[in-house]
Amino acid sequence: MFIVGLGNPGAEYERTRHNLGFMLVDLVAREAGALVKRKDCRALVGRAEIEGVRVELVKPQTYMNLSGEAIACLLAKQESESARAKSLIVISDDLALPFGTIRLRRRGSAGGHNGLKSIIACIRSDEFMRLRIGIQPEHPLTNAKNFVLEEFSRTERAALDEILERSAQALRAVLRDGIDKAMALYNSEKLIVKSE
Repeated sequence: MFIVGLGNPGAEYERTRHNLGFMLVDLVAREAGALVKRKDCRALVGRAEIEGVRVELVKPQTYMNLSGEAIACLLAKQESESARAKSLIVISDDLALPFGTIRLRRRGSAGGHNGLKSIIACIRSDEFMRLRIGIQPEHPLTNAKNFVLEEFSRTERAALDEILERSAQALRAVLRDGIDKAMALYNSEKLIVKSE
């Protein structure tokens, strides 16, 4: 099983909204006592056992728009072609979801997210699980690209640890109970956090 967090490499992107995937993989790795530092297929990879499941934690280092190249390379090393996409959970930020909202999906479109677009194109399938974390602002956006590459506001930062921990719980629920049970539990949660 691969758990892939999407983001951009480099210190200047570390705490930006677009790097929520990296942040969640780092949290899950810390909680599992794992290091995500092995270089493979232009990604940083670490092995962990979570809820009794052996997983590869992955942070593509290709920049967001080329994330699929790293994922396709890693999946190509798997023996069973039919199981490749199904052994994938991708974590991404989502501009269409209210800030802090979690959405688990069994499959689906890219929804305008360039990292997901790249993965779907490179592995030629949208049949992979995804965990999306909302970053939608309460005001209309004039420049979405700039917004996702900005750091979180002070109010958002105050809620970030709680959002990431809840997202980690959702990931563990997928591994422990399966995607359907996890979706029923976490997709119905109402949001309490407000952004600026």
